[in-house]
Amino acid sequence: MNRAQIKTVADRIANTQIGPANERVKSIVDRMVLDLFAIIEDFDVTQEEFWAAANYLAEVGKSNEIGLLIPGLGIEHFLDLRLDEQEEAAGIEAGSTPRTIEGPLYVAGAPVSEGEARLDDGADKGELLFMHGQVTDIHGKPISGATVEVWHANSFGNYSVFDPSQSAFNLRRTIVTDAEGRYRFRSIMPCGYCVPPNGPTQKLLSKLGRHGNRPAHIHFFVTAPGYRTLTTQINIKGDPYTYDDFAFATREGLIPEVTRHTAPEALLEKGVNHPFAEIAFDFTLPHALEGVPNALIERARASA
Repeated sequence: MNRAQIKTVADRIANTQIGPANERVKSIVDRMVLDLFAIIEDFDVTQEEFWAAANYLAEVGKSNEIGLLIPGLGIEHFLDLRLDEQEEAAGIEAGSTPRTIEGPLYVAGAPVSEGEARLDDGADKGELLFMHGQVTDIHGKPISGATVEVWHANSFGNYSVFDPSQSAFNLRRTIVTDAEGRYRFRSIMPCGYCVPPNGPTQKLLSKLGRHGNRPAHIHFFVTAPGYRTLTTQINIKGDPYTYDDFAFATREGLIPEVTRHTAPEALLEKGVNHPFAEIAFDFTLPHALEGVPNALIERARASA
């Protein structure tokens, strides 16, 4: 079929409306059908190939891997880039901490701590990690009472709630910043992970000649009244996948230095008897702008 014939078929389908419709949904679906028809024609997609693709999407849904496939295809990163442009066009202050993808493993309801917290339950004997920093506006003014929600994997690349072997909310906390806008936490160094090797996400990635690995990283939501909510994550410097993340989440400005401490006086100061890693990282939030929706995206999220 040529383009005109394809459009004739798509228009006939679109014009079967018999009652009121959600015009935005209808416009998007009509366009999707037209574009899909064009793809089938351009690539001479066979019926066997089409139904294999349809069955693949069903498999993705059944395995609950949609939250892996979307970042793996770069879609979640693309949405972030669009939001960056939209904020700039709306006049949102420049100079804030870069955003990056949320991923699928956030869980609402983590315990709340004032100023500082210990994230791990002591069961994981991985490398000790102390992380600290300050939440400020773009002019450097501390933001007291901001909430820093943090979550990350254990030293095997697994997340609590999704990994039943871990205690509830292990490596997950909400920290309220102190009078100087500071937060602190003790944890263990996370490990990167890969998508399930026999799952549908890796099945497609393999056909694309790609891996499904993520570098070690730590997720954050940073929220304060009167400011734009920040969704971001830092990567652990030196991880072999830091610049080769299958989810395209690596952004400059989100790869802080990691300092390793072995000196007895440093251990004594922290009250530990093992060497530890330290990361300092500050968050900078732009002020909210009237008429511009907040940056926390409404989406389905897990709860414990």
